[in-house]
Amino acid sequence: MNPPPLPLPSPAVIALIGAPGSGKSTFAARHFGPEEVLSGDFSQELEGRLSRGELTVVDAPLTHPDGRRRVLEASRAHDLPAVAVVLDPPRQVLEERAVRAGLDPAALLPDFAELRRTLSGLQKEGFRQVYVLHSVDEIDAAQIVRVPLPPDRRDLPGPFDFIGDVHGCLPELLELLAELGYSVSDLDVTPPAGRTAVFLGDLTDRGPDSAGVLRVAMGMAAAGTALCVPGNHDEKLARALDGKAVKAMHGLDGTLAQLDAAGEDFKTQVRAFIGTLPSHLVLDGGRVVVAHAGLPTRYQGRMASRVRSFALYGDVDGSRDELGLPIRRDWAAQYRGAAIVVYGHTPIAAPVWINRTVDIDTGCAFGNALTALRYPELEFVSVPARQMYVTPPRSLPLLGPGTGTPELS
Repeated sequence: MNPPPLPLPSPAVIALIGAPGSGKSTFAARHFGPEEVLSGDFSQELEGRLSRGELTVVDAPLTHPDGRRRVLEASRAHDLPAVAVVLDPPRQVLEERAVRAGLDPAALLPDFAELRRTLSGLQKEGFRQVYVLHSVDEIDAAQIVRVPLPPDRRDLPGPFDFIGDVHGCLPELLELLAELGYSVSDLDVTPPAGRTAVFLGDLTDRGPDSAGVLRVAMGMAAAGTALCVPGNHDEKLARALDGKAVKAMHGLDGTLAQLDAAGEDFKTQVRAFIGTLPSHLVLDGGRVVVAHAGLPTRYQGRMASRVRSFALYGDVDGSRDELGLPIRRDWAAQYRGAAIVVYGHTPIAAPVWINRTVDIDTGCAFGNALTALRYPELEFVSVPARQMYVTPPRSLPLLGPGTGTPELS
């Protein structure tokens, strides 16, 4: 029976680790293209490949932590995962291979010993995944499968209906879905043929029925008719469900009460659902990116804590204004990326295109409207809020003239 394949994230940096004679170069040639494998003084070429988002394999002396540190630093700098694939055949095998190659077997002992000493600490060093192949048979039988990073859904062409921050406004959500042509029966929603709803996060808090909104979004996601990214409110709800110390403010207290009433099973399902959500989504061959608070080009399709933080909170540094609200820098004004970016998070009176970006959070819970963007039509569809569920801290801004509806590339 063949062993299960090794799933490697792509793009990523793959560190091939092994003592001399372990077969790293043969392994690299068998499983990767020659342009993907770096050896020798790899640093400059590694930086270039990772900046372009290309899977890269480092076949170099990496038995010592100092050698691995350069790989991990490049991984962090480019917000891509680092994976260690360790070839660790028995010492006797390495010595026999050294003799056949006319080398002194004793020369491999320092690398062999150092690898054995540091092997258990590879994940603590920063490798997201560690695979260890302990025998020649394991090494020879290994198969590789490349797995796209969670944000990478370029395989999905749409059409999509992007839905702004719902914030518990269930009546408006069901009305908006019906306006978009979805069949709505109680909380069961069926899309028009071929279309997929994409929720931009902040499903919960402030509005009258966060539990109902979660049931709709989770049901559609389970049926394969919706995608979702998390918002900062959803992330905070997840921390609360984990028992973390969070302040039940801005509607979270009401959401938690509704989930308590719904029962432990539903709370468990909600926590699992939020835990599966990628920080953002890259869709339709990279033509459109969805993130709760937006995302600049350098983070699109990448995975790291700062990528997730930007996607959840926007361009913030912890400073606050006179009302105690986070100050969010206007990242969209400097955006020059090729992909359209659809986001929410900052409530505005009406959506406006700015540099191929558009904020569709039109403050439904604050009494304004719930808005969707149809894609690829690039048409806005809105329904008015039925009431002001929460008084906004300030009037919703009406942005100035934008750049007009962008052309799809």
